[in-house]
Amino acid sequence: MKGILVILDGLGDLAYKQLDGKSPLEKAEMPNLSFLTNRGEMGFMYPVRPGFIPESDEAIMSLFGNSFDSSSRGQLEAVGAGIKLTRGDLALRTNFATIDSYDKGVIIDRRVGRTLTTKEAGELAKEINKKVKLNCKFIFKPTIQHRGVLVLKGGFSDNITDNDITYYQNGRINMADKIEPCKPLDETDNAQYTANILNEFLMKSYGVLDKHRINEIRRKKGLLPANYILTRSGGIENSQLNIYKNWISIAYMPLEIGFSKLSGMNVFTFDYPKSKKNDIYENLYEGLREVCRFSSRILEKNYQKADYAYIHIKETDIPGHDNRPLDKIRMLEYIDKTLFKFLVNFAPSKKIHVVITGDHSTPCILKSHSADPVPVLWYNCSLPKQNKKFCEKNARLGKLGRIEGKDLLKKVGFDSK
Repeated sequence: MKGILVILDGLGDLAYKQLDGKSPLEKAEMPNLSFLTNRGEMGFMYPVRPGFIPESDEAIMSLFGNSFDSSSRGQLEAVGAGIKLTRGDLALRTNFATIDSYDKGVIIDRRVGRTLTTKEAGELAKEINKKVKLNCKFIFKPTIQHRGVLVLKGGFSDNITDNDITYYQNGRINMADKIEPCKPLDETDNAQYTANILNEFLMKSYGVLDKHRINEIRRKKGLLPANYILTRSGGIENSQLNIYKNWISIAYMPLEIGFSKLSGMNVFTFDYPKSKKNDIYENLYEGLREVCRFSSRILEKNYQKADYAYIHIKETDIPGHDNRPLDKIRMLEYIDKTLFKFLVNFAPSKKIHVVITGDHSTPCILKSHSADPVPVLWYNCSLPKQNKKFCEKNARLGKLGRIEGKDLLKKVGFDSK
């Protein structure tokens, strides 16, 4: 193996007074990351381009040299969820969400307060698949936590709007937004038909969800009901991604699994721990422990079978969305004590280069993605030549300089496909 690329989702952040004027990355105690930092080079990267606020799918496609029209997020997540697609199937990423009522349509929470258990999501999805009747076949599949995938089978159009079109406003999530009916973006009969079918699904699924016994129980407990489905990023065309056959991928979220499969990588995955309680952070830390153990094990067993490895860790993004910088610090420190400790003992003796960066910034104060660049570390097996901490501030002063996402792999010599 020549190199390992570690993506910490939502890594970039800002400085906070409560953290002594430091960012979570700067505040975290990460001695193993410092070992790699002081034997490599730093830089800063705009995952797509300066001024652009990327979604995770856009960032990952850009980092591997793809254009946005190479695939849709819906298709990537559907493939990652194990759904077989044919051209013309409309695949959309979904969220279980909470609205006040279908008529008023005010979005109370896009993620059901992050309190939906795996069992609850599974039972609600089962009811939708059983009771919602359309003039086409469809698959609605929950994936992890509040997330899911909807596929309308047949010859549909993807030239339609989402029902959550004002997700971002000035770089922030606007929690007072209302749901919108899906609308055609052209005058073709197929686009209008697709919008009509999707709106029918959304209306009927609300009818199933709102009075479901699970949501009645949740209300009695003081929890938000999972009574609505938000859809986004639909696609119908076959994905056309760059192929990376000499890479392995360690992934467990549907987006990254689907992307890696469609990019020709050898994918290693595991079943994410089920969320059994209404405390999502308990589930997140359980998932983080598993991915760090799993990644170390897969690298040790397979480093002679591939040239490069791609590891994507999702959990670090969530505290940014929830304005929980202390949890972001705790997660970073745990990764350092486990996965990065393994890399310190593993990579130098085998002359394996390691790149550590993020797919985008998720500043806690914004509770959303931002256009801020992410720091980049390239451990290139150099002799110790500095004593600096890996963080946003120092990365801007590093010798790697400013990088655009599409140039990262070439910049660090990982561009072999």
